[in-house]
Amino acid sequence: MTPRSDKTAGLSDGTRARLEQELRTLRDRRDELTADARALDTTGDRGDNADPLREDDEIARVEDRIAELSRLLAAGPGAGSAGGAEAGVPDGTTATLRFGDGTEQALQVVAITEEIPPGREDTTITTDSPLGLALAGHQAGDTISYSTPAGEAQAYLVSIEFPGGERAGRR
Repeated sequence: MTPRSDKTAGLSDGTRARLEQELRTLRDRRDELTADARALDTTGDRGDNADPLREDDEIARVEDRIAELSRLLAAGPGAGSAGGAEAGVPDGTTATLRFGDGTEQALQVVAITEEIPPGREDTTITTDSPLGLALAGHQAGDTISYSTPAGEAQAYLVSIEFPGGERAGRR
């Protein structure tokens, strides 16, 4: 197995495999759609035939996703961003927060949305989300502030564990 470049080191092997499989599936789908589009008789006024227009839209959506996956696989997470503190906490961090209504929730931090496990969308945030960015530089016992669509919000940081088991707590 050849080592990955530093640019792609942020993708886990499982995520990389899922993205590569999705990319293969999308390329096959694009080939099918393109063949179907060629098979349709599209002479005349295309406004009278909605099927070719729908297929064109579908091909465009598939092409966009192929481009996105290709970028992720080539450049890894955070491509085009400055990284560092602007990228929030490291991928794989787990933070337990107490919100204003008294509820506590453990949240897993991922670098890219494709790493969110199915069914865990409500307990996963990205490193560059407002909450992910707000966690940067904080430790257990801190109150953090972050932006939401409804305005500024605060949460108490009960615990934070970085990849490798390192915890950040009060000294």
